[in-house]
Amino acid sequence: MNAFSRRGACPALSAPMQTGDGLLVRLNPVAGGLSPKSLIGLGESALRHGNGIIEVTARGSLQIRGLTPTSARLLAMEVDALGIAVRTGMPVETGPLAGLDPQEVADPRPLAERIRAAIEEAGLAQRLGPKVSVVVDGGGRLTMDAVTADIRLAAVRIDAGTQWRVSVAGDARTAKPLVMVEEDAACDIAVAVLRMVAEKGREARARDLTARQLISLASWRSTAPPSVLPDGGAVERLPVPARFPIGTFELTDGFALGIGLPFGSMPAQKLIGLTQHALTIGAAEIRLAPGRALLFIGLSQTACHSLQQAAAILGLVTDAADPRTKIAACPGAPACASGRIAARDIAETIAAENRDILDASFTLHISGCAKGCAHPGPAALTLVGGDNGAGLVVDGTAKALPAGYRPGYDAARGIDSIAAAIRKTRLRGETTAACLTRLGAAGVTAPYRQE
Repeated sequence: MNAFSRRGACPALSAPMQTGDGLLVRLNPVAGGLSPKSLIGLGESALRHGNGIIEVTARGSLQIRGLTPTSARLLAMEVDALGIAVRTGMPVETGPLAGLDPQEVADPRPLAERIRAAIEEAGLAQRLGPKVSVVVDGGGRLTMDAVTADIRLAAVRIDAGTQWRVSVAGDARTAKPLVMVEEDAACDIAVAVLRMVAEKGREARARDLTARQLISLASWRSTAPPSVLPDGGAVERLPVPARFPIGTFELTDGFALGIGLPFGSMPAQKLIGLTQHALTIGAAEIRLAPGRALLFIGLSQTACHSLQQAAAILGLVTDAADPRTKIAACPGAPACASGRIAARDIAETIAAENRDILDASFTLHISGCAKGCAHPGPAALTLVGGDNGAGLVVDGTAKALPAGYRPGYDAARGIDSIAAAIRKTRLRGETTAACLTRLGAAGVTAPYRQE
């Protein structure tokens, strides 16, 4: 077993990371999914060796927490005995329905595999930092638009067939577009970007590339970038609007059912029971999905309905409109020694009492401490535990200086007060995010501070 990884690194099976509740390991299967029996086995291992909790992250990785140095070694041995091949090296990610969605523009898996092989051949993985990643998005109903990556390759349907839009440093909205190219060139350019990043050192990311470097990439083996393509050169990449990975999805063969984990977490015993039921009704594979969800593949419509009912009874997320999907919350106290507030208890209370304001326009982040593990980026509202209780950050991260405080036990009531202000002032048709912007930081903080 290697030395424990530092925070900010990726806690692979061979290098668990120290957290406030013991060691944490994160794994992604090479095959893209797990058999029901393998997932049941992982759940049993989590019960034996961890704290009995299984997590799926915002990027779609599986996590097991609460390990010790000894139990982490035993877990790794059991994963190997289950025959689960775990991805190592730099992440090259595809969508959760890759190769199965009849509405995807192109199957991204062959290109992703070519990029992985090129990275290995060039020896780049050892020269790049642990957070550097590539997304290869074939489009369809469950895109990777919300996933941030150093390099993004997105399939685009054009008159002559399919090309790949290459962009860097961001998600689908924020990444800088470079080129539109055929598959061969897309692979070459992705590797060229990684070489440039590697030359800057292991702390570098694609966002650190200079304007001159980006221009050189944009002019290499390319057509015009998508922003300047002639009219009619490209059509909309998504044939249907992107969806949250919850609910039933028709596949090329059969159906998939997406089930969300509340705040990305569930007891392993519940997961075992649900997966055993899925196995008996025909599930062939379970895929991990960005957005903290599991996709049960190969079901009939009747089986989807049966599994959905079973998941609802267990308290899992079966509706994309569930308010819990709008809240990012870490384990918090007492599960995590670093937690200063009971983040998930607070989240459950807020979700139950404020469904009407928890719309798709914003994310509420509840963090047990200033590390912000559950949502590293900015959020419209963040509650963060600290020495002064539960601090409120408006339009920032958990690391920012809070604008106001309440006792940790009273944090949910503080959000209730903000919700009341939103209900009182919201204009017809106005989203919660728009209303918060109009109220401003002072207008949001004032009701939170009130006793």
